[in-house]
Amino acid sequence: MNKTFKLSILVSLLLILSGCGSKLALDREHFTVTPQVLEAVGGKVDATIDGVFPAKMFPAKGIVTITPVLKYEGGEVEGAPMSFQGEKAVGNNKVIPTAAGGNFSMKSSFDYKPEMKRSELFVRINSVTGNKTQDHPEIKLADGVVSTENLLNAQKAKPSPGADKFQRIISEVTEAQILFLIQQSNVRTSELRSDEIKALVSAISNATQTENKEISGINVASYASPDGPVKLNESLAGSREKNTVNYLNRELRKAKAQGDINAEFTAEDWDGFKKLLEASDVQDKALILRVLSMYSDPEQREAEIKKLSSAYKVLADEILPKLRRSKIALTVDVIGKSDEEIKALFGSNPSELNVEEILYAATLYSTPAEKEKVYQKTTQLYPNDSRAFNNIGMIKFEAGDVAGAKTWFEKAYTIDKSKESSLNLALCAISEGADNATVEAYLNQAAGAENYEGALGLLYIKKGDYANAVKAFGDQKSNNAALAQILAKDYSKAKATLAGVEKPDAETYYLQAIVGARTNNKAEIVDGLKKSIAQDPAMAKKAANDIEFAKYLVDAEVASLLS
Repeated sequence: MNKTFKLSILVSLLLILSGCGSKLALDREHFTVTPQVLEAVGGKVDATIDGVFPAKMFPAKGIVTITPVLKYEGGEVEGAPMSFQGEKAVGNNKVIPTAAGGNFSMKSSFDYKPEMKRSELFVRINSVTGNKTQDHPEIKLADGVVSTENLLNAQKAKPSPGADKFQRIISEVTEAQILFLIQQSNVRTSELRSDEIKALVSAISNATQTENKEISGINVASYASPDGPVKLNESLAGSREKNTVNYLNRELRKAKAQGDINAEFTAEDWDGFKKLLEASDVQDKALILRVLSMYSDPEQREAEIKKLSSAYKVLADEILPKLRRSKIALTVDVIGKSDEEIKALFGSNPSELNVEEILYAATLYSTPAEKEKVYQKTTQLYPNDSRAFNNIGMIKFEAGDVAGAKTWFEKAYTIDKSKESSLNLALCAISEGADNATVEAYLNQAAGAENYEGALGLLYIKKGDYANAVKAFGDQKSNNAALAQILAKDYSKAKATLAGVEKPDAETYYLQAIVGARTNNKAEIVDGLKKSIAQDPAMAKKAANDIEFAKYLVDAEVASLLS
């Protein structure tokens, strides 16, 4: 075989190999991943893969497809592939010049699964040149997924109670007024025949004759209208107050009742005048109101208003007479059953308790079983009131029985879709791993419910909106609030929150250890893990598989805790 023939064969072989993509040899150094450690945020694991095709590597007639793959024990999931083509290839992909090479960037998003906590990110590379397809070796780009947001625990959130409206003392107020003639202060008999005064006298008598009622006070406010000399009006208002008090004292004596009378008078009732004027259709009303705003001296005000002769006559006939008065407000306290009476009736004849009293009765017992017994009876006596159904659900939820709680919350929700049952169903939905739309639909109906902010904070964590989660939790001292602060990278605040948790548990100390890991504080990691594992030994395995602690697993002290 001559040299020319050999050279011809060698050139042909090189051309064939280059055409088949044999020169494509990507490895780890050609890729960067952001973030370097993958993280679950809002239920998604997102990664940006930046890469480079070095010069003289890309096959001119080839098409190369790169597919991200997240592998975990028991499975794998592929991300969106991205294809590239050489200068002489046919297609609509990004062109990579063979001589110069080129850069690329691709984004991948995976739905998070708990199994991904221990996982690896790879890229699969496939090239096609002509009729030849080649699968290149997979390249590992990253380890694991930080899934700290999934430490949120809806079962540690506070559900919303259906509170009773029981009040031991209910105040009933009866109001009346006595009108006086101009420049007079005597209480006229005709005024005492008004329906308001008759109702006032009846209320005094009823309070005396009813066992659970007592007069807590009588307020009297007497006035003169803002016309005439100030000195005269002051005397009139004072005299009207005195005569009104004397009349009331006579009525109290007749009824053999006791009650303190608090009395005061106002010489010229400009505030009352303004209020009546604003509600009237008096001609030149706007002009009179302007006079009131321009002048503070009462005599100057009166003089300026009197200049409006036609308007002043209407004022004298329709407004001023209503200001010559004494206003009376009688307050009677209705005293409800004592705690002892309520408990006794619940034990003997609960049907004698109204719905507020029997709901209140549950608060007089200490154990969940006792409370549930009261609420069960309430559902029988008052089946159209959702609160007892809701509160049985609360007892189940706080005991860790989410399925049982959900059944009761749904019964309450069926009755009236209360904001309390809506919030509690949102907590059940979060506990069961429901989608964000389901949780949000319930919370949209729960605004204003007690503990609403805590439930909203959980939703924000689920959505990956950590800043708003922190705002929603506010100053709460809870594991979930601290988790939001950790995710938002406010580690000093998270540490303070954890220190303030009233009853720290294994999760509290586990979060403390995470704060230590993120702030490179080994002492805090060890202290947190020791306390967490002491309360719940399962936390050792959890920490061993948690990427948060990956770099500390080679530390002998940490490793000994997790073994």
